[in-house]
Amino acid sequence: MPATLTELNVYPLKGGGGTPLTSAELTATGLRHDREFMLATPEGRFMSQRDHAGMARIRPSYDGEVLTARAPGVPPLVHRPTGDGEVLDVTVHRDDCQGVDQGDTAAAWFSALLGTDCRLVRFTGRRETSRGDGEVMFADAYPLLVISAESLADLNGRLDEPLPMNRFRPTLVVEGLGAYGEDSVRLMRIGETVIELVRSCGRCVVTTTDQETGERGREPLRTLASYRTIDHGIRFGQNGVPRTPGKLTLGDPVDVLESK
Repeated sequence: MPATLTELNVYPLKGGGGTPLTSAELTATGLRHDREFMLATPEGRFMSQRDHAGMARIRPSYDGEVLTARAPGVPPLVHRPTGDGEVLDVTVHRDDCQGVDQGDTAAAWFSALLGTDCRLVRFTGRRETSRGDGEVMFADAYPLLVISAESLADLNGRLDEPLPMNRFRPTLVVEGLGAYGEDSVRLMRIGETVIELVRSCGRCVVTTTDQETGERGREPLRTLASYRTIDHGIRFGQNGVPRTPGKLTLGDPVDVLESK
């Protein structure tokens, strides 16, 4: 069976929930608007579900003009991004980068929701990927995460209770490569785009966080560790870098151009 693209997800706010799409524009930094916004501590450190599991319950959407953030039990934040705010020095893991502060109203909304002081910033400048000579905004290290649907099916066959794909927060899900088939792909064409898969994705405590409730458990890390520990890390999915930008649409054919 030919491989196809079955899911497209964009994450306008780093650490927030994903927005499923039927089509998207792939740019040099990933899907348009992916991780364009981030919450930062007063010291400028990025915030994510690793330390703030409640971020899983935030549902952001961004159409290029208005950022809307929704969360249970509170009125939504409707924010028109500004490019005139103070440029703040911020960090994503060990990377130094910059973001434009989005003002006190947005900061107050997120601070009250999460119970800690923070600022909403919008990416500015340029940031390079850890490997692969690509560009990225506020994502951890790479602009794309590709997972095969069969990989999740294989994992779920080992679990007492199956988990949804959103535990792994992919941008692209493909079907037809087989379980862990993404591991052996170097270059793939999806629709009119070309993507290079440059490094397997190390998994962390975020995968144990229910993306609807923010509650944490032990799976899937416990099970993944038993058979997907590679190079001293638990690996699931492949990080990718766009090589040819263009439009992506659900149902697009996926062609393997080069294997590892």
